[in-house]
Amino acid sequence: MVRRYFGTDGIRGLANKVITPELALKVGQAAGLIFRAGEHRHRVLIGKDTRLSGYMIETALVAGFTSVGMDVLLTGPIPTPGVGMLVRSMRADLGVMISASHNPYDDNGIKLFGPDGYKLSDEVERRIEKLIDSDIAKQLAGSDDLGRARRIDGVQDRYIEFAKRTLPRDIDLAGLRVVIDCANGAAYKVAPGALWELGADVISIGTDPDGFNINKDCGSTSLNTLVHKVREMRADIGIALDGDADRVMLVDERGHIVDGDQLLAVIAQSWKEDGRLTKNGVVATVMSNLGLERYLGGLGLELLRTPVGDRYVLERMRAEGYNVGGEQSGHIILSDYSTTGDGFVAALQALAVVKRSGKPVSEVCHRFEPLPQILKNVRYKTGKPMENAAVTAAIASAEQKLGSGGRLLVRPSGTEPVIRVMGEGDDKAVVEQAVDDVIDALTKAAA
Repeated sequence: MVRRYFGTDGIRGLANKVITPELALKVGQAAGLIFRAGEHRHRVLIGKDTRLSGYMIETALVAGFTSVGMDVLLTGPIPTPGVGMLVRSMRADLGVMISASHNPYDDNGIKLFGPDGYKLSDEVERRIEKLIDSDIAKQLAGSDDLGRARRIDGVQDRYIEFAKRTLPRDIDLAGLRVVIDCANGAAYKVAPGALWELGADVISIGTDPDGFNINKDCGSTSLNTLVHKVREMRADIGIALDGDADRVMLVDERGHIVDGDQLLAVIAQSWKEDGRLTKNGVVATVMSNLGLERYLGGLGLELLRTPVGDRYVLERMRAEGYNVGGEQSGHIILSDYSTTGDGFVAALQALAVVKRSGKPVSEVCHRFEPLPQILKNVRYKTGKPMENAAVTAAIASAEQKLGSGGRLLVRPSGTEPVIRVMGEGDDKAVVEQAVDDVIDALTKAAA
């Protein structure tokens, strides 16, 4: 069955065009019916980021859930991992996060979490889609069984305490000057508050959401503002979250960027030394740099690769028992603490290593030199260019050029008609030539 609504991370699209009140209402009804099991009073917890359209979608979801007899708890702005945590903590039957993550304000999305705090499986999402497209009028609650909705207080404080408890008891952040960029998003209250309570000298940016400025020239996908502020304030570290705070990028005291691969290396080595790794390895995607794989290999750790998407990283972690995983883009999943990526908790783990070592972030968080990695895209209209004989030959030739010490990845995008070509190896010129050869063949095949 081809999925009509759900992508790799919930339902996402242009607010009031793709993500309409009608769709949100139906999602609430369908998901509510599936998770309404047993005789207890059922409840769903709904969090959101700071987009203007969040009010519209939240209200429609409330109507949907209450119409099938589910009570609704509204948290207001809170990080996505906070929803996963609160669903379990408050024994809710279902959790919802209204967010389009790092996208601009005019996009929005609906992410669903089961009672275990994990995002829903493909099978459950298909069942929801089937109900969305069906007539469920006869399954609506009777007049006496409608749900109730209320806003709940204190959830931000709960998340702050949860995040603080992920640090070792002997660690505080006194003496560290930290710039935190909250992307004018979901963590704009909790992240600066937690850092201050941990003893840091906190400079906050991206903490004035107006409904339109989420991720705009700020956050983990736009680091120039943070780099400038770290240098201006002579800070020890900069932390950039995205709109729903499930990913993070760091900036060291020199203004140099620390990506998800470097952060995985820091956490993996620290946890290995502390005996906290459940397996001798880390899970990452095919996009993680070969330099990370070599660095971990030097520590006696394996790098397991998955398709692109934190969903696939988490699936592999759960299936094989790994407790550290993530993406180069900054989705870091630490399953000892969270059921999804948590950018802020990952940043705290790095800060703990910095604090214990007494060394600057530039030394602690740059564990390896990334190999030259080149990514280019080819857009196509129809057909299957990757099956073209000339393309197949170009890929084989490029792989031979790169040799056993390099990597070539050619894959279609899951969200648009684009083929992505990524190459990496020790010699940048060779990598560029290998990628360009494949790009040329694809461009001709797609013409």
